[in-house]
Amino acid sequence: MVVLREMQQDEYPAYCQYFIDDYSREIAANYGHSTELAIELAKKDLLRCFPDGLQGSEHSLICIDAEVDEQLKHVGYLWHSINAADKSAYISDFFLFNEYRGLGYGTLAISALEKQLQEVSVNQIKLRVAYQNERALKLYQEVGFVITGFNMSKNIGI
Repeated sequence: MVVLREMQQDEYPAYCQYFIDDYSREIAANYGHSTELAIELAKKDLLRCFPDGLQGSEHSLICIDAEVDEQLKHVGYLWHSINAADKSAYISDFFLFNEYRGLGYGTLAISALEKQLQEVSVNQIKLRVAYQNERALKLYQEVGFVITGFNMSKNIGI
């Protein structure tokens, strides 16, 4: 069993720390930026989407809780936003703590999100996967996502 719940204010700092650390590593790996620049870019992206923390944002930060050893435990995060105009949602971040990966919680969390989104007339979920994240790509394809394009870049500067 998986439960998706809105993140509480006291959980937000831990999410920010995780996100900046994780996303900055992805930025550095994908675009060749220095660690310092990648951290700055990750912080800016988070601040752009959550300028007042959890208050008043059109983005939703969700905690994923799952039944583990007969107890409900926090197993990950899910960040998404809804575009009402085209009835779609965009997953900006989906993360399960290492010890809970490969146990089916990712599949259950996506299924629970789909049900929540269908209740508000959303009929499509979009996301981006880093090319080297084979585990995530496999999960998304297993639950029915299809590849719709490729992000590409070329360094031409000094």
